[in-house]
Amino acid sequence: MIILGIDLGKARTGVAICDRGELLASPLTVVQEHNRERLVERLTALARENRAELLAVGLPRNMDGTEGESAQNAREIGALLEAATGLPVEFVDERGTTITAHGYLNETNIRGKRRKAVVDAVAATVILQNHLDARRLRKRSL
Repeated sequence: MIILGIDLGKARTGVAICDRGELLASPLTVVQEHNRERLVERLTALARENRAELLAVGLPRNMDGTEGESAQNAREIGALLEAATGLPVEFVDERGTTITAHGYLNETNIRGKRRKAVVDAVAATVILQNHLDARRLRKRSL
């Protein structure tokens, strides 16, 4: 199944994609859009272009597990995406993913403007890979 991973941000939204076998997540793009409706339209177009069958949306929980304004925003955008695409949306706890993404970029020595341009797509990749790993674990335990 092809799944898109989405890391919603205020200025930029990272998007990742996995292979049909659900083994590996890879960065796809970064969408720079502040307007919610246009963001949903662009993400819907990406889902159609890439023949996505599921959307894994990062859910920004607080470190204590509670949900704040950002999590509510993610749930609202997730509902809009589900309605616009007709695809199921699953929310993925994204605590620590941006820190992990920065760690990966440190290892590859990506700095400055280039780093800012890709960090959101890398964070989306971390979200999606975490989701894929969790799906595999659930399948094994059945």
